[in-house]
Amino acid sequence: MRNLAGEFNPMEVNNLRLPKKLVKRDGTIAVFDPKKITDAIFSAARAVGGEDYNIAQRLTLEVLRVISYGSYDTSLDVEEVQNIVEKVLIEKGHAKTAKAYILYRDKRSGIREARSDLMNAVNEILKETHKENANVSNSPSAKVLQISEAASTDFYLKRVLKPEHGQAHREGNIHIHDLSWYGKTFTCLQIPLGRLLNRGFNTGNGYIRKPKSIRSAAALACIILQSNQNDQHGGQSFAFFDRDLAPFVDAEFNRQRKMLKKEFLELYPGAKDMDKYLIDERINKLAYEKTKEETFQAMEAFIYNCNSMHSRAGAQVPFSSIALGTDTTYGGQMITEQFLLAYEKGLGKGEQPIFPNVGFKLKSGINLNPGDRNYYLFRLAMHVAGKRLFPAFINLDASFNAKYQDEVAYMGCRTRVIANVNGPEVTDGRGNLSFTTINLPRIGIEAAGDWKNFYRKLDETVDLVIDQLLHRYDIQKNLKVTDFPFLFGEELYLGSDVLKPGDKIEKCIRNGTLSMGFIGLAEMLVAMTGKHHGECEAAQSKGLEIIGHLRRRMNEATVKHGLNFTLLATPAEGLSGNFLKMDIQKFGVIKGITDKEWYTNSFHVPVEYNMFLFDKIKVEAPYHKFCNAGHISYVEMASSMEHNLIAYEQIVREMHTQDMGYFAINFPVDCCSRCGHSGVIYEDNCPVCQSKSIKRIRRITGYLSTLNKFNNAKKQEEKNRVIHFEGN
Repeated sequence: MRNLAGEFNPMEVNNLRLPKKLVKRDGTIAVFDPKKITDAIFSAARAVGGEDYNIAQRLTLEVLRVISYGSYDTSLDVEEVQNIVEKVLIEKGHAKTAKAYILYRDKRSGIREARSDLMNAVNEILKETHKENANVSNSPSAKVLQISEAASTDFYLKRVLKPEHGQAHREGNIHIHDLSWYGKTFTCLQIPLGRLLNRGFNTGNGYIRKPKSIRSAAALACIILQSNQNDQHGGQSFAFFDRDLAPFVDAEFNRQRKMLKKEFLELYPGAKDMDKYLIDERINKLAYEKTKEETFQAMEAFIYNCNSMHSRAGAQVPFSSIALGTDTTYGGQMITEQFLLAYEKGLGKGEQPIFPNVGFKLKSGINLNPGDRNYYLFRLAMHVAGKRLFPAFINLDASFNAKYQDEVAYMGCRTRVIANVNGPEVTDGRGNLSFTTINLPRIGIEAAGDWKNFYRKLDETVDLVIDQLLHRYDIQKNLKVTDFPFLFGEELYLGSDVLKPGDKIEKCIRNGTLSMGFIGLAEMLVAMTGKHHGECEAAQSKGLEIIGHLRRRMNEATVKHGLNFTLLATPAEGLSGNFLKMDIQKFGVIKGITDKEWYTNSFHVPVEYNMFLFDKIKVEAPYHKFCNAGHISYVEMASSMEHNLIAYEQIVREMHTQDMGYFAINFPVDCCSRCGHSGVIYEDNCPVCQSKSIKRIRRITGYLSTLNKFNNAKKQEEKNRVIHFEGN
């Protein structure tokens, strides 16, 4: 049937009526070539142990005969050819070959479908950047970044994840966060700023020596944030911003004092010895004032840089956070004070800074009460937060934080990393490795009030998430120092100082955390009990029982696997709408559950539920102790509270007393981009200059962003937020 050239003998097929053209899946036309049928059959046969090319030739002839009997005079669709091949293989007794051929065909179809899905995703991104993260701009760089992330996500779903993990993610039972970075890096890091500044560092283009002034130190802090952001997909944080920069304030004071004394002696060389005390006192006072001005300028520049320098190919500014407030040294107090004053002042026209996220640490005996050395800084922090939304407050006295003294610092939206089964329980040099969120409302809907069935489904999902987190960790741990030029090259991660360039990083990242998150406790409780935890004590009791169960499961996983498994109150942004959309497709619209455009974040009381602020605090506070990977709660106010510090402090103290770990007070911040006027601007025009260029700043999941960058679900959620207190 074949000649030595490998072509069909024309005499064998001369009498067969065959098409001249083949129509491919994308609509393009190719020449109909019987040889490709033979090659495909032979490849399938070889996959199951067959090696006889002659058999493939004979089967091809049977295929051609079937084709000739059909009405395919001019062209034939490629799908029809493959259907005929499968039919012939089965009828002629080549079932194993047929199975291999079908599997290969399915694989190729999957690849084609993936390409098609990817192209659709690219098309949507080119129209407008996705709103999964309100920190991502709509710039060309952002679009290119998201196109690459779409391709990367597709790769990990199709080629890397276990099938059961990928299926659960696609169907909406779980959500694997930052899937496009699955095997490349980790989520976030608390950067040891003081260590880097005191020894110097290398960003890749040369060594940067230890700074000598507070301005230089603050500038280098920004470079560190930017450099490490390019090695990670999540947040960058300085847990001890005041403590780490304090030595450079001291150095600045000494520099100013030395310079002023030299100038004085040059002007008054005949100063008498008995005047030295008065001279030194005057010089110290001037040096202090100059140091304060230098520190303010340094903090202002730091804030400017955090809101303007871009990373990730220019797609977004680093997702930066700082924590401060407990350093009682001269330098630490000045850093906290001048940073807060610079943050209050805002950007160039007085605009609201978006970054960094700021956490003020509260601790009895240091700053919480009158008489505490840093109490005046607590008062200043409340005044600034009453105008600027930040700082949020970190409760170091909370039952789950107190044993760590001042070591705990939250970052970004809420992330907390402290307990450690593999090393010291510290914050610096550690972060979250990855996290995956479970869809609580779906489990509630499917269980339909049957608690035994609910816990069975819940535990099955938890088992799946633990397995998936371990799978991701097994990939992460085999990455090498050279994969992270700054993060590991400059020894930022705890324990990385003993690693060499070619070493794997497992011994270090065992200090990080693997977190399971959850969303929609409120909607789940409605599905199971008819009411959410804000409106019913019985539902609240069940809510605490469920989240307590999830925490125990994470504790058990920690013991079993020797890794830091933790429970996260997920900061759901795009996910709050995406889970809902999938559940509406699956279950339809269900009153009180899927009848709006978003699921409620983590354990929060629904934003549209009207309740007094102290009642909301009491309902949400008990969940904080269970969520050891991070948590946050808010209350909503109608407007700025900068002129009502008494009420502001009363609310903060209630949150502190109720054992919340991390909390903030929300209110609208609108700002005119032209004249800088800020406040609540009800109209489309600025009341001062009539400009329509109004930025509307709101808190989203824990950080700040302009309302226009919110995705549609979060925009609707923001519209429905009720005010928890409107009095004075």
